[in-house]
Amino acid sequence: MSVELAKTKDSADSLLEEQALVSRLKAGEEQAFEALVRDQTRRLLPMARRFLGSHEEARDAVQETLLAAFQSLPTFRGEARLATWIRQIGVNQCLMVLRKRRRHPEVAIEPLLPKFDEEGHREGGGGKWESTTDLLEQSEMQALVRKLIGDLPENYRSVLLLRDIEELSTEEVASILGVSRSAIKVRLHRARQALRTLLEPHMGKGSV
Repeated sequence: MSVELAKTKDSADSLLEEQALVSRLKAGEEQAFEALVRDQTRRLLPMARRFLGSHEEARDAVQETLLAAFQSLPTFRGEARLATWIRQIGVNQCLMVLRKRRRHPEVAIEPLLPKFDEEGHREGGGGKWESTTDLLEQSEMQALVRKLIGDLPENYRSVLLLRDIEELSTEEVASILGVSRSAIKVRLHRARQALRTLLEPHMGKGSV
């Protein structure tokens, strides 16, 4: 069997298993609920910690997410994978928590965007990078990058987390945040520029 056929078969088997699980959940089977809670808690908790920066708040957000998912389960029609559907509920729950709390002042984004001289050259130099993913693969940078992301204004922080950390598509992020794809692209570009500016004092010249 070729690799492509094997992947197709695994995907089909996974979909059938999920459909069976959804049927069991809608039937109120207790073991199905327990299995879903274990699996989704393992998936959701790291994501919630990345958004909220607090284990306690992340745990509460996951509990609220699972409760909301259970309450909405009768309306689930399988148009998306179950895990994707629950993750979107989790993202919205985290965003709601972020909107409610203001534990530290946000950094204004305008002063962080690059400035250009009369000839169109960027002042202060700086190399190019397109995503935060590479930086987060460097273990010594993870805590700093996550902290600085948390200092960005909410609109930009949310887009950066969803696109670069959670690796959702532009379409998925636009749907979750209720804005256009073009707006997501603009916010992401500006958020990456702002993050680079915040990182530059912590890194060697030209490293970012």
